Amino acid sequence: MAQPTTTFLDELMSAARGCFALLVGNRQAPSYFDFSQRGLVGSLIATVIGIGLAGFGPLLTGIDLPSGSATQSVVVNGVLFVAQAVTAFVALRQMGRQDGFIPYLVASNWVTLASAVLLLISTMLGALGFIVLVLVVILALASFINIGRFIVTLTALQIGILFISQAVGVFLALAVLAVIIGPAPPPV
Repeated sequence: MAQPTTTFLDELMSAARGCFALLVGNRQAPSYFDFSQRGLVGSLIATVIGIGLAGFGPLLTGIDLPSGSATQSVVVNGVLFVAQAVTAFVALRQMGRQDGFIPYLVASNWVTLASAVLLLISTMLGALGFIVLVLVVILALASFINIGRFIVTLTALQIGILFISQAVGVFLALAVLAVIIGPAPPPV
């Protein structure tokens, strides 16, 4: 378990090292994350920042977005976060691994912030941003697997079940959102 941190910045720096450790497959990755209640709150703040960056970050870099698209992005990402958390809870509960839910959530939340930062960088790179986007997908998948291996200590089959349950949950949430929100209006 990580040492108690004194500030959010300390926690952010430690979690950044943890995210890197997850990417390179370092078994010491759990030691960088704070799995206490305070650490959970810090990771939820990181997720809110990540969702905000995903929605409003392009506006901060001067990219012109259609009216309402940033807010719609925040709403969609918020719903997808909830769907992912609920399906993770249900899947881990079915596996008898409820003890792994908070550690899973904490590590995943910090990976969400790291991914949002990388995605924002990809929008600033123009055509080269596609390479960063592909890299983010690969890194997110590697992080997910290593969170299952090192943080929650799941077997390969359990990681697969968790992945499938979350994919189904996210697709169902997207379907419900598509019905409620409808398709995006065409650009004018």
